[in-house]
Amino acid sequence: MQTPYYLIDKARLLPNMEKIAWLRENSGAKALLALKCFATWDVFDFMSDYMDGTTSSSLYEVRLGREKFPGETHAYSVAYADHEIDEVIGHSDKIIFNTIGQLDRFDAQSANHVRGLRVNPGVSTSGFDLADPARPFSRLGEHDPEEIAKVIDRVSGFMFHNNCENSDFDRFDNMLSLIEQRFGHLIRDMKWISLGGGIHFTGEGYPLDRLADRLKRFSDSNGVQVYLEPGEAAITKSTTLEVTVLDTLFNGKNLAIVDSSIEAHMLDLLIYRESAKISPNEGPEEWMICGKSCLAGDIFGEFRFADPIRPGDRISIQDAAGYTMVKKNWFNGVKMPAIAVRELDGTVRLVRDFGYEDFAAALS
Repeated sequence: MQTPYYLIDKARLLPNMEKIAWLRENSGAKALLALKCFATWDVFDFMSDYMDGTTSSSLYEVRLGREKFPGETHAYSVAYADHEIDEVIGHSDKIIFNTIGQLDRFDAQSANHVRGLRVNPGVSTSGFDLADPARPFSRLGEHDPEEIAKVIDRVSGFMFHNNCENSDFDRFDNMLSLIEQRFGHLIRDMKWISLGGGIHFTGEGYPLDRLADRLKRFSDSNGVQVYLEPGEAAITKSTTLEVTVLDTLFNGKNLAIVDSSIEAHMLDLLIYRESAKISPNEGPEEWMICGKSCLAGDIFGEFRFADPIRPGDRISIQDAAGYTMVKKNWFNGVKMPAIAVRELDGTVRLVRDFGYEDFAAALS
């Protein structure tokens, strides 16, 4: 198959799904796929056997969830526009407003719909200011319990989304306790609570049994249905970006240029200044893997290999599902990676390829 392409491996996706199913069974919590992280709908039927539905960040995402993923469809957006609110409501089971101002603005249209409000508890686990919902002057959710209490009779649930790649159960437990201390009197008047995503509970060694117990106690003591919104946790380690080496050179370091780009195909690496993952990353040969765009900093990272790299060699960039396909772009006109799926029986099928017509159609 011609590179570049994203390869979703169902055999590597399955362990995440099984952990989610176990957690649902043993905690009573429901799990909604966060489409902002992963929205490749070809595998939605497979994932829907283990999850309860989707949650969104925009009109298009909520529509995709409704049309492609069986189960519940939750709508959330930082702000809805007048011209889209009716369609959002029409495609969703629940609508979550980011602010009381938005709740007021669309009160009439949403009066007969299940409504929630995002609450910002003022604490988070993010190590990046860019991704920290509790950063100073944050626009993400209401923070004042007294103001929230004034609209308590108009909503039936809250969303707390304050975790980010949090693999520390004790930290999650402590933050949930802080949420209960500050907002518990309001939570107990609700029917459902979403604790958002960013809890890395499918990671190796995570104490899933302790999480299940904590979620069940939270649900029972407050009389609410708990929702989780896994994104990365659902698809971690399931997908690779397959690339081919086009050229090599030496300029103080060994450099290899591949037929892909972090600017166009793995934008989160560039935004957060992180390195891609290659496995195994060992051997006597040290090489910098570079993207083919004209951006000087289009670098996947520096890795070790058993043998020197040559043009034509194939490289698999690991853990390439989350925040990649949903962010890919046509910078420099670099060919968009195709999407392929490896079935449980090992067969690989091409799901979607992209050509010049797609590039041209994205412009005017």
